[in-house]
Parts: sequence; structure tokens; C-alpha cells
Amino acid sequence: MTDSFEVHARDGAARVGELRLSSPITTPALVDDVLEDAGSLWSADREVPPGDESALTVLPHRAFPGGTAEEVQDSFAVGYPDVDYPSVAVVSSEHVEDHGTDAYALSNVQSVLGHGAALVEAVVEVREAIPTDTALLFSGVATPRNVALLAYAGVDLFDETAAIVKGTEGRYLTTDDAYFLEDLDELPCSCPACQGPRESFTREDCAEHNVNALAAELAIVRRRIRDGRLRDYVEGQVRHDQWLTAAMRELDSQWEYLERRTPILRDALISAATEDTLRRVEIQRFADRVTTRYRNRFENPLVLVPCSAAKPYSESQSHRQFHDAVQWRAHLVSMTSPIGVVPQELETTYPAQHYDTVVTGRWSEDEKSFVSEVLRRYLERNEYADVIAHVPDEGYRDIVERVEDRLEIDVTYTVPEGGHPTDETSLANLSESLSGELKYSKREREHNTVRAIADYLLGDGAGDDLFGDIRTTSRYPKIQVRDTADTQLATMVPQYGTLSFTLAGARRWLESDAPVKRVEIDGFVPHGSVLAPGVVDADEEIRVGDEVIVDGPRAFAVGRAEMFGREMAESTRGVACEIRHVEEK
Repeated sequence: MTDSFEVHARDGAARVGELRLSSPITTPALVDDVLEDAGSLWSADREVPPGDESALTVLPHRAFPGGTAEEVQDSFAVGYPDVDYPSVAVVSSEHVEDHGTDAYALSNVQSVLGHGAALVEAVVEVREAIPTDTALLFSGVATPRNVALLAYAGVDLFDETAAIVKGTEGRYLTTDDAYFLEDLDELPCSCPACQGPRESFTREDCAEHNVNALAAELAIVRRRIRDGRLRDYVEGQVRHDQWLTAAMRELDSQWEYLERRTPILRDALISAATEDTLRRVEIQRFADRVTTRYRNRFENPLVLVPCSAAKPYSESQSHRQFHDAVQWRAHLVSMTSPIGVVPQELETTYPAQHYDTVVTGRWSEDEKSFVSEVLRRYLERNEYADVIAHVPDEGYRDIVERVEDRLEIDVTYTVPEGGHPTDETSLANLSESLSGELKYSKREREHNTVRAIADYLLGDGAGDDLFGDIRTTSRYPKIQVRDTADTQLATMVPQYGTLSFTLAGARRWLESDAPVKRVEIDGFVPHGSVLAPGVVDADEEIRVGDEVIVDGPRAFAVGRAEMFGREMAESTRGVACEIRHVEEK
């Protein structure tokens, strides 16, 4: 735990924080001006420095390079003192412990730089071993080209060393490359160091430019984190170096590390501009929950339809035409890249209405493989008497046919070859294919929507456990959920496609068999928010954005998580959750 570092904004493993010195610093940031190194114990015995609140002091340490034998690291391990000023412990990713400092510097960072898998393994090992509210320092490696990826992985603090060294060597750094000065006819930058004539630009100027470019890139990274859009930026930025692309993909494979740190909802749109978007946590989590938690509750046939540019899909012109033809006689499921498949009940649930994708009319093999696998898993879990594919030729039909062959099912295709789903003939075929089917009611649709969202948010079966016997009022998508005595239990939030519980709903949740996400607090009555120091314990399954029950000796409340579970339990600063309703005991 720390007294000198506080996280203010999160985007996956990346954070905007505050290094709480006498002159605070917003991170991710360069910290050269405030970093004081007490020195290495390899060369001499060193006293613990007096330190103060104006600097971040690296305590006397022994740094171990990559590959140092574990027994050597054990034999020469340093016992870091408990000091009352902002401090840093030096650790190896191969031998990391919590030393109670405010930040941790990675000693073997040079040996993992340039190797995607090694870098990611090192970051994850350290971040999982140290408290969540401490900062991670990488010294001697940051450049304008790699710092966005490093911040995305979870690194908070950097220095200017690499930028200055490369500048004095005559290497001019940009976000996409490193140029030899002699190869530059003009300077592609307008920072103060680059204002003079090209012929008078020196290596000292180059070093200054490199630092300016690094600082500017960190400002972009901080803005992107605040906006919840760092991943979109990183997907483009890593293309400039193959090892950075490899590192991003390795990080995507660290599911547990990234998933627990990634919000279940946010305002920012996902920009699906590259095929790496398919590996994003938000995309994979949606596909996983749809195929392991969602359960179809309609007796009607399934109609597969293409997605639409407008979100939610039901408000698009094409989907209105589909609904006019279907007339509530079938269950609609949309197929889309990069999301996979979206049952109509989850069309507003993040990220189903929060993405924008490149539309070319052609599907890549990666997209086809991903969507067909999600559709296969969906159909294995949910049985339908009839499956109708109202999809065009371009990619969609290929995907359905793959699943049709794999599962050995019969699919009815209602769009003629070369036709379009909104053609008059196609819509007539769709309507005719549902001849004789009974309509389901508005009440059934709304009840099933509430239950489906509960399954998605809380776990398989939660919808029936919590909302088996309910009434719904108001209009979709702002559905209010009430019990048979007309007590309000929850409200559907159309912005995110989630449920917002009342106190009565929270008690019903607590008494049900549905998995509960509980925050245990100290003996106080929260108003507005619960700060992390007041949290006694928190369910490890809690994610940012989750609905949570807050319980303590003096209060019972319900609200929304602002930290993930482990972070709530470990942090000494920051808002753990926002309270919506509270009752004093």
C-alpha cells in the first residue's frame, strides 16, 4: 500500500495517476526531475537517506540482471526499510516481493526489451506481486515509439535516459521511427528544439527534441487513458515495430491480468480498425458471456440477420424492415465483426452498441473464423426448432454454412444468391418462412430481456433466480422491473444495457442463488461514494462498472464499482464504488 500514489483513471492495465509529492506529478510521466537514487549496495554500504516529500527516493538496492540464479537473488536480497517519504524499491521480475514502497523499479528491464513475450511476462509478474496502488518504474528504455505500449501494459513511470542517449548518438526519435541525423533533409517536428535551421541542428538539440517527443507522446497516452481509448491508439502505434505488435498480442493472451482490470462498460466507442480488435478483452468477454451465460427463453425460430451501422440495431432502417417482416414471430440474433453474435435482448449491452468498424463488404479469414466459432458455441448451447439465415452472400453466408456443416443442422436461407436482405423478395421470403408461427408478447420480450441481461452481468441462471416472477413497466429500453407487490427492483440502463438495482432488488439478489458481488465496509454510513480506505474486503470477481452490494455494520447499500475487487481491498486512496441507494442499520 502507498501514501504517495493514487490512481484517478483506468483503461485496462493503464492508469492515469498522481504521484503525490510536494509538487504532484500526473502519470504516466517522466520523473527524472524528482528521482533521487540512494545508490547500489553492490559497490558500497549505504545509509538510508533522509528523503523528503519533494522527491521519489530509490532506496539503497542491489539490482539483478535477467537470468540471475534464484539462489543468488535470495542470498543477496535487500531488506527495504519502512520510511515516511515517497520511496522506490528495485526488484527483478524473477524475484519480486512487496516491500511496502510507493513504487517499484524493474532491474531486468533491459533484458526483456525487444522481446514481446519476455516483456509482458515481466510486467505481469511484477504487477501481480505488488499492491495495485503502487507505481511501476521502467528506467532507461522509454522512447516515443514504445512508451504507449509500455503504459498500456501497466507501466507508470519513465525517465529520459534512452531518449537522451539516442540523441547524443545522432538518432532522431519520432513515434514511428528512429532516424540518423545525416539522413534528415528537414526536421519533421515543430518542438522548440527543432525551430532553427536544419544545418545548425546539433546532437544536443537532437537529445532535447527526443525528450520533447517522449513527453508529448506521454501527454497523448494520458488523454487516451482518460477517454478510455488507449487500446485504439496502441493498435496503430505498435505497427511501427514488430516486437511491439508481438508484445500487444502477448498481452492479449494474459486474459486474467487484463480482464480483471478492464471495465465491463464505458462511454468510449471501440474503434475496430484492425484484426487485433478481435482479441480485445471487451470483445472476447462479450463472446464468452454470450456463449456461456446467455440462454434463449423464446420458443420461436431463430432468425440470423446482419448487423447495422446504426446502434442499437433495432433503431436502424434495415432492422426495422426485418422486424416488420418477422412481426415478433422469431428470435433475432445479429451477426457482426468484431462482436460475434448479439441476441436481440443484449443489443444495448456494452460493447454491442459501442463499436464502430471498417465496412468494406469483405470479411477476412480471421473475422470469419471468430464469428463462426462464436455462432457454433451459441447454437450448441441454445437449441432452436428452426434456424433461418436472413443474410447476404458477403461473408455472412459462408460463416453460417460452416456452422451448418459442423453441427449438422438444417438452415433455411431467405436471401437469394446475389440479393440483399432488405430487397422486397428477401423480406417476402423471410415473412413466408415464419408463416404459422405465433407471435410472442411485449411482456415476454421485456421479461426475457431483463433475465438475459442479469445472466450476462451476474452469471448463468441469475435471470431466473432473480427475476422469475416480475412485472415490467415503462418503455423499452428504459424498463423498470418490479415484483408482484409492485416494489421496484431494478431499472434497465439503456446507455450500457445493464441493470441498476434498488435496495429491494439488492436484498433479493443477496437472498437468491445468483453470484453476489459484495463490498464489505467499515462501521460508517456511506453517502455518495465509498473510498478505498473504508473497504474491509471485496469480492475478487468485481470489475469496474459492476453492480455491487455494499454491506457493513452500520449500512446496507447498492452502487457501482469504480475499482476491481482486489484493487478495492488493497488501495489506500481513491473511490472504490459510487453509492446509489443506502440504508442505515
